[in-house]
Amino acid sequence: MDLALAERENTILGQDFLTWLWHVTEARRGVFKDRDGREFSLRMEERLSVQGGDGEGMESAVVKSPSGELTEARSGLRTGKKVSRAQLRFERDPEAWQVTVKDNDFSLSGLKTPKVETADREDVDPDARVLEKLFLIEQCLELFDGVYAEFLAVRLSSKWADETRTVRDWVARG
Repeated sequence: MDLALAERENTILGQDFLTWLWHVTEARRGVFKDRDGREFSLRMEERLSVQGGDGEGMESAVVKSPSGELTEARSGLRTGKKVSRAQLRFERDPEAWQVTVKDNDFSLSGLKTPKVETADREDVDPDARVLEKLFLIEQCLELFDGVYAEFLAVRLSSKWADETRTVRDWVARG
């Protein structure tokens, strides 16, 4: 398979996912369920990039909005751009994770996990903090994977045409 074609297909899928995710987080007020049926919240944070076009005609807008309005990114969606990078915040009481996701390779960067206890007691296993950190990273990845699996279930079904109309209507309403 042509590597450039595979990369383009990944980018399209990634942009569809991130754009759909922005819509769904707003439509559901950020409420999702993990594989055990426990609720967690997910929202787009203050950094978001939208991109559209091809080759030399590629246009992008990077938005950083501490208030979370993302107005310029919404304008980009109305001109046909799709989300290419998003900062996500997962919350499940009392814990919160923050991570940035890219469209072309689904790479996760800047992962911030809940704080790990740093008690310096002698009776605590010295590996306990590392193991707890790894556990927290795994939990974030499970939440992300669950949301992505939900997207794929819709994307690969006959419901996708209806879902794209719903997203287009959401974009038009702004």
